[in-house]
Amino acid sequence: MSMTQPVERKKIHPHKFALYVAMGSIVMMFAGLTSAYIVREAQGNWVYYKLPAIFWVSTFTILLSSVTMHLGVRAFKNREMPKYRSLITTTLLLGVLFGVFQYIGFTQLYAHNIKVNGNPSESFLFIITGLHLVHILGGIIALLIVFFRAFRTHVKIYNATGLEVVASYWHFVDALWIYLFVFFLANQ
Repeated sequence: MSMTQPVERKKIHPHKFALYVAMGSIVMMFAGLTSAYIVREAQGNWVYYKLPAIFWVSTFTILLSSVTMHLGVRAFKNREMPKYRSLITTTLLLGVLFGVFQYIGFTQLYAHNIKVNGNPSESFLFIITGLHLVHILGGIIALLIVFFRAFRTHVKIYNATGLEVVASYWHFVDALWIYLFVFFLANQ
């Protein structure tokens, strides 16, 4: 007679599960918006524009912020707290810098008479990237919370779950920007 061991299922943390559901919803929203962009473009009366070079800089900035976030999580798990603090600070600053570069880019577009109330192509650009910036703002708020926690003097436990949730979200908005940037470059 053989005895079998009960199989222990690895459970996902509820916060991570909620994040994955939210990310799925966000993916669906942006898929719908970019699909609507394509459908509306096919109807004609479409203005094509060139994205300012600053968007390339902002893309590099957010990619770099994902690298520093990844290294920060690793440093936290290895309990290298000074390194973790500097990497989280760098990630936060890069996230803010991304927003600043986006603002500069849209100011340049506006200076070239590309406005949200103009042609539908322009409105789609502003709405889609504006929604992405709202999600970036949410990520920056989460990074601020992680930042302030990193500099607390009294730490009871070293639990990485919250940091992993923030990191997953940050990598997600990074990947989402890459998708949107490539999408807009392909439709110039």
